[in-house]
Amino acid sequence: MVDLLNTKFDAIVIGSGITGGWAAKELCEQGLKVLVLERGRMVEHPIDYPTAHLASWQLPFGNLPDQHSFTQQAKQSRSGFATNQDIKHWFVNDIQHPYQENKRFDWLRGYHVGGRSLIWGRQCLRLSDLDFNANAIDNHGVDWPIRYNDLAPWYDKVEQFIGVMGEPLNLSQLPDGKFLPAMPLNSVEKDLRASINKHYQDRYLTIGRVAHLTVNKNFEGRSQCTYRNKCMRGCPTGSYFSSNASTLPAAKKTGNMTLRPHSIVSKINYNERTKLATGVEVIDTNSHKKFTIAANIIFCCASTVATTSLLMQSTCRRFPHGLGNDSGQLGHNLMDHHFRIGATATVSKFDHLVDQGKRPVGFHIPRFRNLVPSKKSDRNFIRGYGYQGYATRSDWRRGIKEMSFGADFKEQLFNPGSWQVALIGFGECLPQYENKLSLDYSKLDPWGLPTVTFDCQYGDNEINMREDMKTQAVGMLSTAGYENVQAYDDGSFPGQAIHEMGTARMGKDPTTSVVNKHNQLHSVANVYVTDGSFMASSGYQNPSLTYMAFTARAAAHAVKQFKQGLF
Repeated sequence: MVDLLNTKFDAIVIGSGITGGWAAKELCEQGLKVLVLERGRMVEHPIDYPTAHLASWQLPFGNLPDQHSFTQQAKQSRSGFATNQDIKHWFVNDIQHPYQENKRFDWLRGYHVGGRSLIWGRQCLRLSDLDFNANAIDNHGVDWPIRYNDLAPWYDKVEQFIGVMGEPLNLSQLPDGKFLPAMPLNSVEKDLRASINKHYQDRYLTIGRVAHLTVNKNFEGRSQCTYRNKCMRGCPTGSYFSSNASTLPAAKKTGNMTLRPHSIVSKINYNERTKLATGVEVIDTNSHKKFTIAANIIFCCASTVATTSLLMQSTCRRFPHGLGNDSGQLGHNLMDHHFRIGATATVSKFDHLVDQGKRPVGFHIPRFRNLVPSKKSDRNFIRGYGYQGYATRSDWRRGIKEMSFGADFKEQLFNPGSWQVALIGFGECLPQYENKLSLDYSKLDPWGLPTVTFDCQYGDNEINMREDMKTQAVGMLSTAGYENVQAYDDGSFPGQAIHEMGTARMGKDPTTSVVNKHNQLHSVANVYVTDGSFMASSGYQNPSLTYMAFTARAAAHAVKQFKQGLF
């Protein structure tokens, strides 16, 4: 048992999710003694996934939310899925963990070891130089201090360790990766792909690039996906990547990791003489006792909002407005992807075909708008979007709303219903200074810490983009000859995509950004920020792969600095 109070660790990692697991793995494997602090409870792989093997009929209320969930998780319930009986235990209680909204923001959180790596969508899409160059070209946000080639080897490293299946496309806007064999498209998806290939010069449909194993070898303690498609319940076989199944076991194997759950980091301490952080102040979530732990290096991996809140709380004479906040940008430029828009259709010509299994991933149509960087688009929006989608056959549940009865009706429901196909647009969000989070010291949480207030909304660029997302989805499904093509726009609020990012942005200039190209705070070199906080722009791509690649890159830099005696 490590004596936390009398041990100075080489590094402290705050958070145990997607980036915290990677920071722990990389630092431990290089010989550093690392303490991982997680504010939530312990979750052990593979035993702590209580609903993983249950059928819907074995869950209360047929897996539908109950009134207690709507009361205790009112904001989480707005997602439409977080309060279902099979996964509601992965999401926080809104009453115990409150926040405020000047404008609606759906902050979906899970406080436990592994964090949202247990419930993420697993899409692994690389950013490209189209994304890294965008801010500099169209003058939104600040220029990224790196380009694709700087990050490419780290994408390689991450993909080869976590296991990403996919299909190479050789597209400049979506670089290929180190892929495992791809899961196959079904018949309707292949038909839609053929139609797109025939009628469009600039569009491609491919299987989603996801962190699911399609092979059994080379991934210690993990096995090939079994097509159960109950991923958000937790995967006992480790078939999809999570911190619990992958990076944290790798860190533990070294003997260099100490993991402490139930530990809220309330402040990062700073030494004005050395100009370095000295450690962290911690609150035990159960006892509310406070204590200080020393370390040479701090990795902030608590997730965008939590990390930014921590930096803002970490005030001192040198940093009265938050640690490293010389630029005044801390808390600003909050981004999330906008989605829940596109089109649906039915497809009758494949009614004789039935899919086997429950493939846990849909298809992807990469970005095709504004592929030539320019200060001004020939459309009424800049940047771009892609689509995620699926084709599936309806089941017996289609009969619930039918005004029918009798033996013939029941017999009919034993057979699958019609094929349905959906295109769901995912669009880029521009960085805007006005989109922000702030701390409210008049409204404290149960541990005496300030709560967060969100002030964030999508702007004209996102709104204009959404019209094109809907129009093009209708066009592709109509061109394919499908029936009952219908556009939809269910509305999208920041936070719903669970891709919040940007509030401690990366940049070249310390007067306009918070961290440098190595993810270090410009003015506190031994504090690294590698969760979504550092993002200078959002791209349209799901961001977790990029967070992991930057984390691995930053850890290598931190180890080198540490071994040179600079920390």
